[in-house]
Amino acid sequence: MSIKMKPKVDMTYSSLWDSEPTDEQLQVIMQEVADEAKEGKKIVEKLVLENIKNDYFYKIWEISEPYLIKEFKKKQIEVLHSKSLHLHELSDIKDIIQKWTDIYVDFVKEVYQEDDKGLNNSLVNFIGNKNSNVKIVWGHCLDMMKGMKSESIHLMVTSPPYYNAREYSHWKNLSEYLEDMRLIIREAYRVIDNHRVFVFNVGDIFDNDNISTTSTWGKRRIPLGAYFTKMFEEEGWTFVDDFIWDKGEVQSERHKNGNKPYPFYQYPMNCYEHILIFHKHRDDKTKYPCPVCGCLKVNGNAMSEIGLRSWECKNDECFERSKANRGKRFSLKTIMTQGNQTQEHEIEKEFITKWRRDIIKINPVIKINCKGENILGHTAPFPPEIPEFAIKMFSYPGEYVLDPFGGSFTSVIEAKKLNRIGIGIELNKAMFREAGIKNINNAFQNNIFVDNFEISEFNGLGVQDEQN
Repeated sequence: MSIKMKPKVDMTYSSLWDSEPTDEQLQVIMQEVADEAKEGKKIVEKLVLENIKNDYFYKIWEISEPYLIKEFKKKQIEVLHSKSLHLHELSDIKDIIQKWTDIYVDFVKEVYQEDDKGLNNSLVNFIGNKNSNVKIVWGHCLDMMKGMKSESIHLMVTSPPYYNAREYSHWKNLSEYLEDMRLIIREAYRVIDNHRVFVFNVGDIFDNDNISTTSTWGKRRIPLGAYFTKMFEEEGWTFVDDFIWDKGEVQSERHKNGNKPYPFYQYPMNCYEHILIFHKHRDDKTKYPCPVCGCLKVNGNAMSEIGLRSWECKNDECFERSKANRGKRFSLKTIMTQGNQTQEHEIEKEFITKWRRDIIKINPVIKINCKGENILGHTAPFPPEIPEFAIKMFSYPGEYVLDPFGGSFTSVIEAKKLNRIGIGIELNKAMFREAGIKNINNAFQNNIFVDNFEISEFNGLGVQDEQN
């Protein structure tokens, strides 16, 4: 059998054989094939190197890897790398940096949440289901929050039950009330995301603290606003502001002592409440990517607030260096706030002007109609202006807004209107469920500005709780 070799187009092989090639000829052929394969390998390697040079995420990972290896476990790094693989396919550097930062921030939070204990997985799944953005949780807010993931809520806004002011909120004395509230404030600190805000509406009251005496003469002005501020600070929160809610002209004639217009007989009626603003700044020593170059080659910088750690980029190849060759300075909070300065998140000028002063006039909610009926089903309804203020000023669309004392679910309603996911926790299911569901339905039925909504309910109450 004869073998005919067809010449290649480029005539690499100069001879043709009509018979079996000799060993010498075979060696020549094999050498030429090997040389071509070697040359082809060089070309492939060159292309790979060129692709790597053009792959900006490869550069981010290469510079950041020493810190990742030092800070995280091998399996954790593998998870992070797996979540980031698609970034190799992107070419826009700003897009790569933004997406990498989002992935990394979420990853760090998940690592932090690995230490959570006693989670209620059913509740966690209920909250995590974004198909519904109107969520009601029936149960004691302390117990329910204990079952939630750490730093899983982006904003809290509420008005707590006032000490012995309603039939559903009675305590033996003021000390017991404040201790119960302290435990809730402490758990709220764990549940709310870092560098986020709790808007807390509370009013001072006139009552007996039942500590020194239970007699009528023991009644006094109880400065709940001051007590709560102190407790929040003791539990790690940072006090930011105290807006005074001016409730308008006082209708009552109590305490005027009109028949005794003399010194020491005249006392004002309470016509205001506090809207307290607190920040959470947990001192997180984890390094975060430079928002300019995306690398984790950063060093600690001075704190801008207590618990608010900042960083300085030390990547010499960063796109932004000062005249003194200093790198970009930033914090996790500035990554969040500066990264969301888009038209989508812009607050209307009129709304900013309305809340420019720290004394704000809001008419109390009208709950009793002309027939003497409570149309809201709640004796202390929350004015919608307060959660609207909190949500617009301190959150972004799609984020979680929690009201630990749901009541008539005004916060949940406002969250839905503003494209957030509202969660309301309420203990008194038997007392408030019917009215609460009715309030939510009334808010959205025939509202052309609100998409289809679905009310989801989670029952965290035991049988005895429901009977009570």
